[in-house]
Amino acid sequence: MARRSAPPSSAPSYVPHPSQRRAVGGGRDADQSAFSKFLDAEIFAPEKLPGNLNLLTGLTMFFGGIFAVRAWGELMIPA
Repeated sequence: MARRSAPPSSAPSYVPHPSQRRAVGGGRDADQSAFSKFLDAEIFAPEKLPGNLNLLTGLTMFFGGIFAVRAWGELMIPA
């Protein structure tokens, strides 16, 4: 059975991904500081967010482990 598709000149019938909306609308202010541009491009960009969350999780576990050993390290030694 043949698939039915939209006419070639029709627009997409779905809401575009946020990164596509940013590209379509221009998205960035001309008067943003360099730090704001860095945050938008490297930290909060949807395509880089999973990697940034992995880094954040790793750093949280690392420093949380250091804190736990310093706070309750004596309780971890068998008596």
